[in-house]
Amino acid sequence: MKKLFSAALCLVLAVCLLPSISAAQENTLMMATTTSTDNTGLLDYLAPKFKEATGIELKWTATGTGKALKLGENCDVDVLMVHAPPAEKKFVKSDFGIDRREIMYNDFVIIGPAADPAGIKGKSIKDAFQGIKAKQATFASRGDNSGTHKKELSLWKAAELPVPEKEKWYVQTGQGMLATINIAAERNGYTMTDRGTYIKYEDNLGGNPPLKILVEGDAVLLNQYSVIAVNPKHCPNVKNDLALQFMDWIVGPAAQQQIKGFTLLGKPLFTPNAKN
Repeated sequence: MKKLFSAALCLVLAVCLLPSISAAQENTLMMATTTSTDNTGLLDYLAPKFKEATGIELKWTATGTGKALKLGENCDVDVLMVHAPPAEKKFVKSDFGIDRREIMYNDFVIIGPAADPAGIKGKSIKDAFQGIKAKQATFASRGDNSGTHKKELSLWKAAELPVPEKEKWYVQTGQGMLATINIAAERNGYTMTDRGTYIKYEDNLGGNPPLKILVEGDAVLLNQYSVIAVNPKHCPNVKNDLALQFMDWIVGPAAQQQIKGFTLLGKPLFTPNAKN
């Protein structure tokens, strides 16, 4: 009798809880984003503020931009926050995404050992990449079709060099940015990273990391981030209303100011640049 009563009680509780669980799921926005927005802590900082403003819970998967766009194409998420403009525009043109909006930027930098065995400090991107190749200095590449990887490949081309994929000194990690930086440091080598993730790495090591910024400031190193809603015509079950609320919020003055105020070691990790 007790077992029957317990089973009946469990069933009643389950039925009572179903509406609240369903409501919570309905008010949850799924986003695919890059490792940099996750590794830096930016999303952990912004998500509670978004929920406070809208009542919507933001959940995300952090991966390379190429994989993030694929998640959108496969209808696995509602919205994207990514940083590979040519791939993003192709995604929208293919009708997988709509309403692309720029939200913030930082820049890419080349980092390496303070001793700088390839002698690239202060040089142009072209001279730096040519110097790394000439010295066959270890270079750690994301190798994961992320926005950073896509940019790096374009820079080898801009330096009038083939991508050194088969060279022993060129290490393709297939991992995120912080992991790739750590691999470069272990091998006393170089890598390319976005500045925000570098500042996080710097902060993790008390402001004195073994890898230093050696090449920076070139206009080609701009790193633009955007949000894109997954197209409801392609993915009928996507939560387009929640996606648009998030996009309206993040380009708004309050969120833009919060992005501006997000710092580590007194340094801004991203610069807001939404066009309202």
